[in-house]
Amino acid sequence: MLLSYKYRIYPNRTQAAALGEMLADFCQLYNAALEQRIAAYQRRSISLRYKDQSAELKATRAAHDGLARWSYTAEQQVLRKLEKTFAAFFGRIRRGAKPGFPRFRARDRYHAADFRVADGLTIRKSGRLGFVGVPGEIKVRWHRPLPSKPKSAILTRRAGKWYIVFHVEIAAAEQQDGAAIGIDLGLTSLAALSTGELIARPNHTKHAAKKLRRLQRALARCKRGSTVRLKRKAVGAKLHAHIGNSRRDHLHKVSAALVARFGRIAIEDLNIKGLAAGVLAKHVQDASWTQLVSMLDYKAEKAGGQIVKVNPRGTSQTCPECGTVAVKMLAERTHRCDCGCVLDRDVAAAMVIHYRAFGFWPGTGRGTPSQRDAA
Repeated sequence: MLLSYKYRIYPNRTQAAALGEMLADFCQLYNAALEQRIAAYQRRSISLRYKDQSAELKATRAAHDGLARWSYTAEQQVLRKLEKTFAAFFGRIRRGAKPGFPRFRARDRYHAADFRVADGLTIRKSGRLGFVGVPGEIKVRWHRPLPSKPKSAILTRRAGKWYIVFHVEIAAAEQQDGAAIGIDLGLTSLAALSTGELIARPNHTKHAAKKLRRLQRALARCKRGSTVRLKRKAVGAKLHAHIGNSRRDHLHKVSAALVARFGRIAIEDLNIKGLAAGVLAKHVQDASWTQLVSMLDYKAEKAGGQIVKVNPRGTSQTCPECGTVAVKMLAERTHRCDCGCVLDRDVAAAMVIHYRAFGFWPGTGRGTPSQRDAA
């Protein structure tokens, strides 16, 4: 399995300026390649591919002094990124979704570059990084060791800070048996477990909303292109990055704790993209269900656990004791049934998820294969 290991890097002022120039040149290359594809199709009805544009890269580097400073393979990755963008565009057309034709990129929003380790990017014996075209060696904060030698990496910039993300191939652990749990993802609480536990939702965006509004109003009053506007924009970006880091840190801790406790985890196979486009979009985005599910998925695989996704239809309407389906409004947060079952709505749904995934109710044993098939 392929995992990503992210580290903070600390370039000095000269190195940071060089990295910024490199991203700017890569952005220019991306836009030029996109313009070439559009012109070739409009004028001669030719659809250019990565192979065609990559063959011209050497000539392009010779004609453009700025591009010749940087890694050749990193510039190939820029052209591959454009190829992936067009592949996604045509894929959306085939699926009947909104196409979204590839757009030109602004320098201020081009924040990442792909590298091959030992080709354009090297890890020096001193533990520092070297980039082709960037003077000196860049300091890295190795807060955890790499499990094996990486083959590729991504240089990223966010809110004025620089990071390197290494892609490392590791062997997945053998699947192990363990305690089973059903998890219902929610908005009132981040997750409800079939054991009856509730994991609180931190509401990072809500807590920072007042400060965000104040910064956005101050930004709106600034004249476009002014130095003051750039400074206030940087302050807002820094706050957004802090919110994202806090949310990600909490989700890492929650997912790690769940994987450590349970060997088999059942969750709903939700259409999160569709939910994020509805009236509760802001809350769904803040809860970051997609990120949590992704973390559970790769951490369980790494630990030899199992993730089971079940049909979410009716999980919150079904009684976990008698199986009766009773429609409840979203505002009703307590499950009450004529059989006498009274539970938190989300906990009841988690118990139903557990049964659908494993064929037995929490605490009642493993169940027979026929029971699992019936579920």
